[in-house]
Amino acid sequence: MANHPSAEKRHRQSVKRAARNQAVRSHVRTEVKKLRTLLDSADAQNARTSLPKVASTLDKAASKGVLHKNAAARRISRLARQVAKLG
Repeated sequence: MANHPSAEKRHRQSVKRAARNQAVRSHVRTEVKKLRTLLDSADAQNARTSLPKVASTLDKAASKGVLHKNAAARRISRLARQVAKLG
C-alpha cells in the first residue's frame, strides 16, 4: 500500500482511470457486437446506418487512449468492408 500522500493520490487516479477505460472498452464491445449481429442476420440497411455510430465510438476510444489509433482504424476498415459486402 502507498505510504506517501503523492503515491496515495496516484493510486486514486489510477483506480479512476481504470474504471473509465473499462467503461469505454465495454461500450465499444457492445456497439461492435450489435453491428456484427446485424451482419450475421444479413440486415444490410440497418448495418449501413449503424456503421457510422460504431466508427465514431471506436474513434472516440482511440482519442481517449483506450485503443491505439491504428487498431481503431483497422477495426473500422474491416467492419466497413463487411457492411459493403452485404450490398
